[in-house]
Amino acid sequence: MTAHIQTDTRSNMIGSLWMVAAMAGFALEDAMLKAASAALPIWQVLVLFGAGGSVIFAAVARARGQRLLQPDVLSLPMKIRVLFEVFGRLFYVLAIALTPLSSATVILQATPLVVVAGAALFFGETVGWRRWSAIFVGMIGVVVILQPTGDSFSLLSILAVLGMLGFAGRDLASRAAPATLGTEVLGYYGFLSIIVAGVAYRFWEGAPIAPVGLHTSLHLIGAVLMGVMAYASLMKAMRTGEVSAVTPFRYTRLLFGIGLGVAMFGERLDPNMWIGSALIVASGLYILWRGRQA
Repeated sequence: MTAHIQTDTRSNMIGSLWMVAAMAGFALEDAMLKAASAALPIWQVLVLFGAGGSVIFAAVARARGQRLLQPDVLSLPMKIRVLFEVFGRLFYVLAIALTPLSSATVILQATPLVVVAGAALFFGETVGWRRWSAIFVGMIGVVVILQPTGDSFSLLSILAVLGMLGFAGRDLASRAAPATLGTEVLGYYGFLSIIVAGVAYRFWEGAPIAPVGLHTSLHLIGAVLMGVMAYASLMKAMRTGEVSAVTPFRYTRLLFGIGLGVAMFGERLDPNMWIGSALIVASGLYILWRGRQA
C-alpha cells in the first residue's frame, strides 16, 4: 500500500511539472505573438503561426504512423471543433495584440468554468448548485476585470471574452471527437484552423503582406516552437498524473502571463485585475475540488 501511494505521488508531481511547463510555453507563445503583431498585420501573424504549427504536427503524426486524412476527420464533432477553434483563435490573438496581455490571460482562465457549464447543458453531466454558484462567482470575476460601467472600459476587452468562449466550445467538441483521432492529428487540424482564421480576417483587415524582419521571424518561430512544446507538455501532464491533481496547475499560466505582460510590455495591474483574478481562480479550484468529491 505504501509503495502504491508513493508511486501515485511521484506521478502526480511529474504530471504537475509537465502542466507548469505547458502553461509557461503557452504564455511565451502569447507574448511572442503579441510582439510579432506589432510589426505584421494580424492576419499574416495568424497564417504564418498556423502554417508553422501544422507542418510540425503533420511531421510528427506521419512519423508515428497516424493518417491525417481519414473518415473521422469529417465527423460532426470535428467540424464543430474546427469552427470553435477558428473563432477562439481569431479573437484571442486579436485580444493579445490589441489589449494588455495580462488582462487577456486572466480572462482566459475562465475557460474551465464555461466548459463545466457546457458539459452540464450539452452532455447532461451532473453539476450541483454549489458548482453552478462557483461558475457564477467566476463570471463575476470576469465582469470585475472588464469594468463595463467604468471610464476605462473598452469594447476591445470583449475580444478576450469571445476568444475564451471559442476555446471552451473547442474543448467541449474535443470531448465528443472520435477516439480514433490522436493528439497529433487534433493538433494538426487545430493549427490549420488558425490559417483559416487568418485568411478570413484578411478580408476584414485589408492590410497587404508585410516583409518579415529578422526579429519578427524569431518571434514567430519562437511562438510556433513554444506552442507545439506546450501542447505536447499538456498532453503529457494529463496522461502522467491524476486529472484532479495536475489540472489546478493550469492557473500558473496566469502568473506567467501577468509576469510577461509587466516585464515585456510594461503593463500595470489595477485592483480590479487582482480581485477578478482571485474570483476566477478560486471558483475554478472549488469546481475541481467539488468534482473530485463527487
